[in-house]
Amino acid sequence: MPAAKTARHADQAPASYEQALAELEQIVQAMEGGQLSLDDTLSSYKRGNLLLQFCRGKLQAVEQQVQVLDGEQLKPLRTEPDEEDDRV
Repeated sequence: MPAAKTARHADQAPASYEQALAELEQIVQAMEGGQLSLDDTLSSYKRGNLLLQFCRGKLQAVEQQVQVLDGEQLKPLRTEPDEEDDRV
């Protein structure tokens, strides 16, 4: 990832979890390629850290929503009818 692009978007939050994950993967590839200068590596690391925190926050929010929805509302699927259901 070019340094100008990383610096320009360093503080900008991604539009979605998927966008953040894709950008994070690009940063990792660029850093693993070993072609970045020291300053570019530092900028990329900072941006990657921001993206990682964004992704963690999104995942935690979804996990909390699932826990709320799961609270006594979701029940196991019955495969056999209960004896009470057979009575009329």
